[in-house]
Amino acid sequence: MSNDLILGDTLPFSEIIPINKPIIGDEEIRAVIRVLRSGILTEKSGHGPLASKFEKAFAEYIGSKYAISLNSGTSALHAALLAAGIGPGDEVIVPSFTFVATAEAVVLTGAKPIFVDIDPRTYCMDPEAVEDAVSKRTKAIIPVHLYGHPCDMDHIVDCAHDREILVIEDAAQAHGAEYNGRKAGNLGDLACFSFYATKNMTTGEGGMITTNNEELMEKVRLIRSHGEREPYRSVTLGHNYRLPEIEAAIGLVQLRKLPKFLEARRKNATFLMGELSSIKGLQMPVEREGCKHSWYLFTVRLKGANSEVRDIMVKRLREDHVGAAVYYSTPIHKMPYYHKLFGKVNLPETERASQQVISLPVHPSIRKAELDHIVRTVKSASESLMIS
Repeated sequence: MSNDLILGDTLPFSEIIPINKPIIGDEEIRAVIRVLRSGILTEKSGHGPLASKFEKAFAEYIGSKYAISLNSGTSALHAALLAAGIGPGDEVIVPSFTFVATAEAVVLTGAKPIFVDIDPRTYCMDPEAVEDAVSKRTKAIIPVHLYGHPCDMDHIVDCAHDREILVIEDAAQAHGAEYNGRKAGNLGDLACFSFYATKNMTTGEGGMITTNNEELMEKVRLIRSHGEREPYRSVTLGHNYRLPEIEAAIGLVQLRKLPKFLEARRKNATFLMGELSSIKGLQMPVEREGCKHSWYLFTVRLKGANSEVRDIMVKRLREDHVGAAVYYSTPIHKMPYYHKLFGKVNLPETERASQQVISLPVHPSIRKAELDHIVRTVKSASESLMIS
């Protein structure tokens, strides 16, 4: 195809269909202007009027008793671990097939991340691997609801609570996902969300911790603002993890829009599933019984391929203006810093998946003509690489 062709009615082929994009409208812009005119941009304790309102609304949406806003998902993970008392000498079980922040937050506390393998169909941590990894030093488990599909939480929570181990959900990609009728974020002891620009809802940067535990909630709130219970009197070690009022204002609008965003993502994912499932060399994403995917990413897998073939596939898709991406080509345990720190780890399913997965655009802004183009391009690339 030449670059001067037109996709649908309006999209020139000089533009790529992005893997994800923030959807910001006039309501968010007006909300930000109101904050600027109010003169209240932040509040030293983190209890700004809009931040507090956002926390209440988010807790109601998740079904948790408490929500505490923070300035990023990484901050949320770190604060949750500190509130749980995790520190030097402790171990925290995490997947390696995820964004680095999951393990990074553990290392920042002085504890050791113990990497476990994944379920090759959902890409979430394997509960049996978790059970095998538990030791006397294990103080927490961080299941990551990867790509928006919930982990097998019943098995993980049972394994943890039988041993008095905390479960901290990494729900950064799972806004609106559900497990057995309960939303992600209300399945463990604590849960951490990200509102980064590409997430299912955004505040630009930002994060949230949800919990039903009042003691943990109070600890997180102290940690969020320098450990101060009152101005200039720190009672514990803390940080500046407060969410500014502008971000909270955007978050309140985005949260109201989230159900429609999720509906559009599901519709787009269903279309891609139906159109691409005939390609025998592609493994489609799954939605396990009792689970509701949030479709943060639509991730297919090249069966039996190596990373070289997968990378050629991605290159061809991108050349034809489909913003395909790989999450995650380098598992955390193979990243230079973590490999040097913790040595060789045997995670065959993780490493295999890292060489074979490709994520395709599924966000709410995609038009029908763009979905058709994605399907045509994936089929064409699959045929040329003899994947079909």
